[in-house]
Amino acid sequence: MSEEGDRLSDMARNRGLKLLRSRVRTPGKPGFGCYGLADQQDQPVFGVRGKRALRASASEIEEYLRGVETGDWKKSLRAAGGRPKAAKPKPPPPVPPPPAIRAATKADAAQLAGLFALLDHRIEPAQIAANLAKMAKVGDRLVVAAQGKTLVGACGVQATVHPHRTAPVGRITILVVAEKHRGGGLGRALVEEAERLLAGRGCTLVEVTSNDRLAPAHRFYEHLGYQRTSLRFAKSLGTG
Repeated sequence: MSEEGDRLSDMARNRGLKLLRSRVRTPGKPGFGCYGLADQQDQPVFGVRGKRALRASASEIEEYLRGVETGDWKKSLRAAGGRPKAAKPKPPPPVPPPPAIRAATKADAAQLAGLFALLDHRIEPAQIAANLAKMAKVGDRLVVAAQGKTLVGACGVQATVHPHRTAPVGRITILVVAEKHRGGGLGRALVEEAERLLAGRGCTLVEVTSNDRLAPAHRFYEHLGYQRTSLRFAKSLGTG
């Protein structure tokens, strides 16, 4: 038996078939070197004509057997629910829009109390609402950064007239950003909005005070072009 015949026989056996080999040994005679296939009950399957005359070449037998293998594979896929699909990569989480900067309202008082507490300023929401009303009467503002309905930053804006200056002096009275929103440019955006508002009120100078213990805040203001020009002295006149 030839090596080719043995290989085809193994392929047929693996597919539940039998390889039939021609008994013609004389080259040139019909059927020489031909093959056929039968099932386990010896019923002709492929390459058999008439009374078991074998007519298929080795390449035709191999092509047929490979086709059977492909067909069996497709059937098994259909039985299992179809061709396995590659897992789709998970889409990246949606990027939230940048916080919107707007004027604070008394409805923000409760959230503002939480932001001010980050700087150790403990004050009741009702007092904040009252302060906002007083500020509005003299044209001062508190601007906030809102992520949807959540406040994530605030900046106080005040303009005052001094007897010794030719133009009002602007002041940033407070600047606070929620911790998880720091470092992303929100503080800068709030300061730039404060500067815009103060310039609109005729201010030619903007001042800001910062507690001695807040060294990162000092570096932040210096990065925005603010310079340390003086010392601030304070004295309590009571509990108000």
